[in-house]
Amino acid sequence: MFDIDKIRAEFPILKRKVNGKQLVYFDNAATSQTPQIVIDAIVDYYSNYNANIHRGVHTLSQEATDKYEESRLKIQKHFNASKSHEIIFTSGTTHSINIVATGFSSLLKKGDEVIVSALEHHSNIVPWQMLCERTGAILKVIPMNEEGALVMSEYDNLLSDKTKIVFVNHVSNALGTVNPIKEIIDKAHKVGAAVLIDGAQACPHIKPDVQELDADFYVASAHKIYGPTGVGILYGKEEWLNKLPPYQGGGEMIKEVTFEKTTYAGLPHKFEAGTPNICGGIAFGTAIDYANNIGFETIANREDELLKYGTKKLLEIDGLKIYGTSEEKTAVISFNIDGIHPYDIGTIIDKLGIAVRTGHHCAQPIMDFYKIPGTIRASFSFYNTFEEIDLFINAVKKAQLMLQ
Repeated sequence: MFDIDKIRAEFPILKRKVNGKQLVYFDNAATSQTPQIVIDAIVDYYSNYNANIHRGVHTLSQEATDKYEESRLKIQKHFNASKSHEIIFTSGTTHSINIVATGFSSLLKKGDEVIVSALEHHSNIVPWQMLCERTGAILKVIPMNEEGALVMSEYDNLLSDKTKIVFVNHVSNALGTVNPIKEIIDKAHKVGAAVLIDGAQACPHIKPDVQELDADFYVASAHKIYGPTGVGILYGKEEWLNKLPPYQGGGEMIKEVTFEKTTYAGLPHKFEAGTPNICGGIAFGTAIDYANNIGFETIANREDELLKYGTKKLLEIDGLKIYGTSEEKTAVISFNIDGIHPYDIGTIIDKLGIAVRTGHHCAQPIMDFYKIPGTIRASFSFYNTFEEIDLFINAVKKAQLMLQ
C-alpha cells in the first residue's frame, strides 16, 4: 500500500516553507530531494569513520573502504552489470561522459562518424563536439518530430560502417520523452558501433538492466536518484573500459611509478585517480537501497498518475501549450502560455512557494526546434501529491492573470 504521508515524512525538506508558503517542489528533473536515511548515512560517515580508502591499514580506513566497495556492489546489482569493476565512480553524469569522449580520441580518425540525438542535454553534445574537433570525426544528429520523439527512420539512414559511437539519452530532461534505446543499441551494434546511454533522467523512474539492453556504456548521477550531489557512475563493458586510456593521472590509478615509466592499475581504479567522494559513494548506495525498497514499479505507477493528472489540469488553462507529447514519457511537463515569458511565470509562482525550472534546460537545440526561448518545466517525483498539483495550477492561473 502506497502511504504518501509516511513517504513524505522521510524527506525533511518537504516540511519547509518558502516565502511563507508550504514548499511545493516540482524541480525533480534537476535534482531530486534526499530522504533522511541518506542524510543519516552522510552524517554517519563524517561522525564515525571519515578516512581515506584503499591504502590505509588502520581501522577507519578499512571501514571506509569496506563501505565504499559495498556501495559499488549495490550499484552493480541495481544496474545488473556483470562485474563490479565495470562500475566506475565519478563526480556525475557529465564527468562520466567526458571520460568516454576523451578516451575515444585515441580510437577515432578523420572521417569517422559519431551520432547524437536532437534530444540531448548539453553535457551529451559538447564533449562529442570537442571529440570531433580533436579527431576530425563527423557529428551526425538523429532528428526529432513535433511530439518530441526521435525520427527513427532517419536514424536508420545515418548508420553506416563509418559510425563508431552513438550517444543518446534514455529520457529527455527537457521533455520527458523515453527513447527506444534498445532499438537504438541493437541497430548500432549491427554496424559495429559502440553506444553510450545517458541515464541521468531515466534512473529515478526506470531500473535499467545494462546487460539486457546490451549497452556499452551507461551513465548516471546520484542526485537524480535521491542521493547526494557530486557523485555518479560510469558503467562500461569490461572490454571497452580496457580499450580506453586513463582519463586522469594521479594516485590510486597506478600499478607502479618510476621516473622512467608508469604502469596503470586495473579496473575500476584505472579511472578513479585521486581521493574520491567517499561519503558520496557510500550515500549513493544507501539511496539505491531506498529506491529499491520503495520499488521502481511503485514509483513509476505513482508518477504516471501525477503526470496524467497534471497534464489534464494544465490543458484546461487557456493559451497553454505543452511541449513533448510522445506516448512514452516520464513525469515531466514542459509548457508555455501565449504571450508570457516562462521566466516571469516561474518568478511569480516561486513567491507562492512553488519550485519549477524555467529556461532552455541545457537543451537549446530542442528550444530552437520549437522556436521558443525556453519553457516552464514541472517535474514530479513519487513523493509529490495531487494537492500540490492543484496549488501549482492555481498559482499558474494567478500568474497568467497578473502578466496578461
